[in-house]
Amino acid sequence: MTASLEQLRRCHFAVDLGAARTRVYVKGVGLVVDQPSAAAVNTRTGALIAVGEFAEQMTGRTPHYIRVVRPVSGGTVVDIEMAQRMLRHLIGDKIRRNLRRKPRLRAAACTPHDADPLAQRAAIETLVGLGARRVELVDTLIAAAVGCGLPVERPEATMIMVCGAAATQIAVLSLGSIVTAERIPVGGEAVDHAIVQHLRHEHELMLPSQSVRPLQLALSDNGLTSQGPTSTEIHGRDVATGLARSVHVDTAAVRDAIETPMTAVLDGIGRVLRACPPDLVADLVDRGIMMVGGSARLPGLDQMLRRATGMPVHIAEQPDICAVQGLGAMLEGRIEPIVLDPLSS
Repeated sequence: MTASLEQLRRCHFAVDLGAARTRVYVKGVGLVVDQPSAAAVNTRTGALIAVGEFAEQMTGRTPHYIRVVRPVSGGTVVDIEMAQRMLRHLIGDKIRRNLRRKPRLRAAACTPHDADPLAQRAAIETLVGLGARRVELVDTLIAAAVGCGLPVERPEATMIMVCGAAATQIAVLSLGSIVTAERIPVGGEAVDHAIVQHLRHEHELMLPSQSVRPLQLALSDNGLTSQGPTSTEIHGRDVATGLARSVHVDTAAVRDAIETPMTAVLDGIGRVLRACPPDLVADLVDRGIMMVGGSARLPGLDQMLRRATGMPVHIAEQPDICAVQGLGAMLEGRIEPIVLDPLSS
């Protein structure tokens, strides 16, 4: 965390700009925005047509002069101007007017653990464009750990795994800081891509982008285990003829396709544990791993990690919004820093 708790208490709103979803927390109000990080633009006029959920629904269904863009990639703002326009529309005029009344508007933002100075600068400039006079940056791992209720400020190990759309971040925390962490460029999008490629190669079927998630959910709660359903029906477009076609997909083969990108995540967990002091690893035997992030809901992922690591694996109660809820808890002053009492002489 680059900002102290005292600095965060002075902030008026917090933003979690993710590759999949954007969330905004306003101090004293709560979570006011939870929408996809997407915007639809008319390329002829430059006008913004839609943002959030409506723009997401337009993906793959627009005429040639309308383009759906994503200004955030891998937790990093890649198009500052478009990110500002998207946020303005998502927040709305009423909340923006209330925020502008603050004498010195302060904001907080999540950044990936290994974000370089350019990525941090992009996040700051995005919020400065919304009127913020000062922007505090918080490591996503710390914010997510606070948001899911882990005792990060205590002198004991807690392990968190943030399963994002573009990347997976794994860390061991103690005394309010990151002891060791790893960022793996494999997330929910890589799983989606693996499913799409499998169907294209094995069934010569092109899958609509909106159908990937339903296919994952069709794998049920035992999605990555052999107890799941044996097959499921999926609709798409035939590669050769271009006509609509339905096929029955063997879910065992889909599970194999999904497990391939997940091996990189398992390797990352191993590297984090090997770099961690033995005393902290001993704490993790009982506490295990806490999974947060939208991709933590992938059916059966927790069971696969449990088998591979031999450690307990838990999914947060609301894994999608843990990071922004953690930022909100810091803004509201619900997190107290550890106080070390001096030894009496």
